[in-house]
Amino acid sequence: MLSRQRQLQTKLHKLLDAAIFGVAFWLAHWLRSLPLFEPRILDFSTYRWLLLVIVPLAPPVLELQGFYRRPLLSSRTQTLWQLAKAATWISFAFITVLFFSKNEGARGLPILFIPVAAGLIFAKEELSRQWAKARFGGNASRRRVIVLGSQARETPAHGETDQLENAIRLGSLGDIEVVAHADLHTTRPNELANLLHDTSANAVIISPRQALFGDIEQAIQICELEGVEVWLLADFFQTRLSQTTADDLNGQPVLVFRTGPDASWQALAKTAIDFVGALLLLICTSPVILLAALAVKFTSPGPVLFRQQRAGLNGQPFTMLKFRTMVTNAEQLKQELAQLNEMTGPVFKVTNDPRITGIGRHLRRYSIDELPQLWNVLSGEMSLVGPRPLPVDEVRHFDDPAHRRRLSVKPGLTCLWQVSGRNNVCDFQEWVRLDLEYIDNWSLWLDIKILIRTVPAVFAGAGAK
Repeated sequence: MLSRQRQLQTKLHKLLDAAIFGVAFWLAHWLRSLPLFEPRILDFSTYRWLLLVIVPLAPPVLELQGFYRRPLLSSRTQTLWQLAKAATWISFAFITVLFFSKNEGARGLPILFIPVAAGLIFAKEELSRQWAKARFGGNASRRRVIVLGSQARETPAHGETDQLENAIRLGSLGDIEVVAHADLHTTRPNELANLLHDTSANAVIISPRQALFGDIEQAIQICELEGVEVWLLADFFQTRLSQTTADDLNGQPVLVFRTGPDASWQALAKTAIDFVGALLLLICTSPVILLAALAVKFTSPGPVLFRQQRAGLNGQPFTMLKFRTMVTNAEQLKQELAQLNEMTGPVFKVTNDPRITGIGRHLRRYSIDELPQLWNVLSGEMSLVGPRPLPVDEVRHFDDPAHRRRLSVKPGLTCLWQVSGRNNVCDFQEWVRLDLEYIDNWSLWLDIKILIRTVPAVFAGAGAK
């Protein structure tokens, strides 16, 4: 199934799931109001307003669980687990809303809601599964396609079209039927037209690898005249990491090869969370920021803030802010301490660094020195979660070009390295591995988990060296 069709189906499923969660809330209330439960619950009209919380929240929570990215015939156990987690999070959400709105809660209602909501969505998924099997079991609903590619002359069984046909057969649910395949180089225009007539195909898949653009254009023109769709595979080049997406630039079709996270509603939500979160943190920690500034000012000579050029998105330099925790000539003393460096690679880290001031050691221990970076987040130079920004000079000394891929996202206040025992990570390769693991597996839910894990790490005093 093409991605655009899958996206349309996903939108329909999201609307249906939102409605089902609303029905599940009503049904859970009805079950709770049965005489076998005591004490009796208030009328549903008392809680009806909670639908304004539950219904719009359901699709995003399911999305965060990866519910809409799983295969149609995925494991039933996996489906149930995702549904149970989503229903639990939504149950916590309306419990929280009830608590802060000082409305009388219904004991047992949130607990009943979880299995009812998960059960109803699971039943819907089972019906969808059976409907898909029945629908694609008949010929009428199948897409009949012709595969055009490069046939291997010596070993036809291993030709490009045969490999593509096997991939379609394994990856589809029977919704695509390969009715013929031909060599893109040798098939003449009239032969392709006759093949379209004989097979009644409604799509042609072209694998352009090792093909001339003239051959591809000719095949597309024949399909245009016949009114038949053409699916041109974007596998011209063998990439190891990049995800390929189609887009347009001022009306011109383009293929985008991207290794970082794609633009999506999750990316927009991350930007909004960065701004709102940084603003709230600045307001909430303003007394701590003021006390820290005064402590730095009156305990050591020099400026309160330390400004340094750090490598931002794609290496773009920006001025990162911190409370000054070292003596003013720390950069000059760095060369004298080079032999004490405990990190491999270009990064400089020393336990009990003699350049750190007395108050600076306490600020670092609880990461208070990082609080000014909230302004960098507000200005869009950093994110709450992302690889830690390195000095521009250290980035210039990367000995492996692959390390620069950690610059493909905005740097952050905290990341996997921060919550994975950063004082124990002395290998720069391991540091980069954790950053790339974050980039390759990024999701809004991963950011939330890292932020949650950061809180105990800060209070435990697992600060920077």
